[in-house]
Parts: sequence; structure tokens; C-alpha cells
Amino acid sequence: MSNQLKDQLSLGQVTEYIRWNEQGLVPAVIQDADSRAVLMLAYMNQESLKKSLTTGETWFWSRSRNELWHKGATSGNVQTIVSVKYDCDGDTLLFLVKPKGPACHTGETTCFYREIRGVHTEEAESESSAYTSNRFDVLAELESVIAERERDRPEGAYTTYLFNKGVDKILKKIGEEASETIIAAKNKDNEELKLEVSDLIYHLLVLLQERKLPLDQVLKELSLRHERPRRD
Repeated sequence: MSNQLKDQLSLGQVTEYIRWNEQGLVPAVIQDADSRAVLMLAYMNQESLKKSLTTGETWFWSRSRNELWHKGATSGNVQTIVSVKYDCDGDTLLFLVKPKGPACHTGETTCFYREIRGVHTEEAESESSAYTSNRFDVLAELESVIAERERDRPEGAYTTYLFNKGVDKILKKIGEEASETIIAAKNKDNEELKLEVSDLIYHLLVLLQERKLPLDQVLKELSLRHERPRRD
């Protein structure tokens, strides 16, 4: 590609610079803009790519039906495009999207929900563990701060106020935050929902500290539930 493009393509340049395969298609990786989870892999031709860029929602080319398809047209699980990137060879696209529902026809959030087991090297497992740890570091940090607040009781701190008032006050706040979370969800207000869930998680961590129940034990229980065979 020419240096004057400066790593960006306009709508008018797309069809000229993307490297289409023999069938006139290019693979498109779809990724959740918030969680960064890879949701699906599909193919686009020139028309579906243009429709995606002009409508702001993902359109693909069905190789089995030989027709355009608008993701979510039937299910309602549309994908609103946040940004579009292309790789160094110009033969793969990466879409960051905000999905309105599951990406997979099975109802799973992502099409990549099945794992090939027994292939992890020690290095890969270490990297995976590091990612999981880093992702939830904020919970560990918050748990530590809450423990310090209970021990030191700094004057004027809201967490100090909760511990001074006792478990009944903490439980009342959890009930309030749970109700506000429900209302935000019913109102389909994700921005408000994000705030209310954050408040709820914080107050739950305060409760765990008051009861001297480590968060690790809760996470362990969740892990055990995940490993248990389903009864349905």
C-alpha cells in the first residue's frame, strides 16, 4: 500500500486495497469492543463490506446460501460497528462491535465457546493464568482496600461508615443497589446498569469482608459449579 494512506482506508479506497480471494471474499473477525472476546468469523464480499461501513452494522456474504445476510436481521442480535481494522497484508478485516445479543446461532455469546483440551504447554497455561489474574486485579485491589478500611477506620471514609453501622446497614445498601440494578436493566440503560452493578459488587465485597469470607472462596465455588455436570 502507498505510504500516503498512512495506515487508513476511506470507504472509496476499500475495494481497491483490500486483497480479495479467488471467490471475491475476505475473512472478517468480529470482536466485542468492550470485553475483547472474539465473537465470530465470517466472510464479506465488496457489497457486504460497503453495506457494513455505510449502515454501521455488520453484513456478510453467506457462502452456503450465496446471498448477503444482515447479522441479527431475524434474531435481533445485530452488531453495531465501533471500528474496522485490516491486517498488514490487507487480506483480513477486524471489526470491533457492540453486540445486541449472542453472536452464535446456538445462543452462546461467542462462536468460539468450545475448547480443545490437552494441548496447553506450560508457557501457554502461564500466560492464560496471567491474563485471568490481570483481568480481575481490580477486584483483588478493591478487596484489599476494603480490608484496610475495616482495620484502620479512617474518618470520613464511606467504607468506614458502613463498618461502623454494621451488617444490617450493609445488607440494606445491597438491597438498594440490587433494586437499582434491576431498574437499570429493565430500562435497558447499559450506562446506568454499569454503574449500578459496580456499586452492587462493591457493597457485596464489603459484606464478604464483614463476614470474613474471602472472595477467593466465592470464585472457587463458581469454578466448582462450572466443572459439575449439568442436570438439564
